[in-house]
Amino acid sequence: MARSKKHLGKYVDPRTDFGWKFYFGREDNKVLLIEFLNSLFHGEKIISDLKYKPVEHDGDYEEMRRVVFDLHCIGSDGEVFIIEMQQLFQEFFKDRAVYYTSRLINKQLARGKKGSDYYLPEVYFIGILEFDMDRNGSSDISRGTERPYFYDVALCDKLTKEIFYDKLGYKMISLPLFNKQPEELKTVMDQWLYLLKHLSTMDRLPTFLDKRIFGLIFEIGEIGKLTEEELMSYEASLKHKRDAESTFNSAKKSGEALGHAKGLAEGKAKGLAEGLAEGKAKGLAEGKAKGLAEGERKKALETAKAFKEMGLPIADIAKGTGLSVEEVENL
Repeated sequence: MARSKKHLGKYVDPRTDFGWKFYFGREDNKVLLIEFLNSLFHGEKIISDLKYKPVEHDGDYEEMRRVVFDLHCIGSDGEVFIIEMQQLFQEFFKDRAVYYTSRLINKQLARGKKGSDYYLPEVYFIGILEFDMDRNGSSDISRGTERPYFYDVALCDKLTKEIFYDKLGYKMISLPLFNKQPEELKTVMDQWLYLLKHLSTMDRLPTFLDKRIFGLIFEIGEIGKLTEEELMSYEASLKHKRDAESTFNSAKKSGEALGHAKGLAEGKAKGLAEGLAEGKAKGLAEGKAKGLAEGERKKALETAKAFKEMGLPIADIAKGTGLSVEEVENL
């Protein structure tokens, strides 16, 4: 190819839509997805084979939402896997995960089936996230508990912590929270997460990654080996990822700036009101003021009017300016 590819790095980034499906969504490379899933289950179950299934599912009724998975696979024991790569923060991602698994569970029982046969296969949702899923959330940061980068979720009894139903699970990974260095990679899952996060900046297979597991990724992932059509698709996917991130970050910064400005305005108004109230109380205590002089009264009226336009409570305005509630109401 005559076109320069230096700006793309050496290896396809798995955190793009193209890259994710290029490495894990092809039957020829399914050993990569099998190895990745086994690293997440860490002996809890062993996946020996996978069959790729359709990713698009229409609703049972016309008004029901159609769902499209990134990857949808069936294991050799009949277990169902939904694997999703989510690049940008989504407020209701947990709801989406539950909705996706519920839809698939609902599909397992044939309509009109009689009797009490409700046997269901195992269903698992795997989410690889490029954001902190619980950034506002449940971890107790004040007590020094770090937010987890790996969520391993199942239905359990809240009192005993015992698993109530072992055929439904959610395994979520927040890549930004995974910050282990090469010398800290203790498990195969650690190696996978490090690879997903850093592959696009590597120029060779590092010695701290198991060549038997990751050799294929470095073999097929070289951008120089892509066909012209694959290269165009990858560049478009990479541009979409960067544009989406730029738009999201710009919106986030604008929201933060607006919140900061609003906070300053509210803080200034509150400080002025408290300062006026404190000054008046001090003056009364010292017996230096029995009322407001005409000039002071004019200034108090102007201040009260400004505070009233800002929407501050009338009682607080009256207290802070020395005016009566009735005077403030009549402004």
